[in-house]
Amino acid sequence: MAFSKDEILAGLAELVNEETGIAADTVTADKSFTDDLDIDSISMMTIVVNAEEKFDVKIPDAEVENLKTVQDAVDFIDGAQEA
Repeated sequence: MAFSKDEILAGLAELVNEETGIAADTVTADKSFTDDLDIDSISMMTIVVNAEEKFDVKIPDAEVENLKTVQDAVDFIDGAQEA
């Protein structure tokens, strides 16, 4: 079952909250993982692994560095689940 972009955004917000304690309602599509949410590379990898499990997609390590904003991650997961 494919997730909608809204469901992906909500799911990512939950994962960020679980990993960092940042309130899920502050994790919006326009936020930068590093600049706005202050997520370090180790936490980011944990979020990526958890997102792969939650959304049943594969996010290659080389792709992670391109996921600058929450919207980047939403778009990537949305595209990956259709593949």
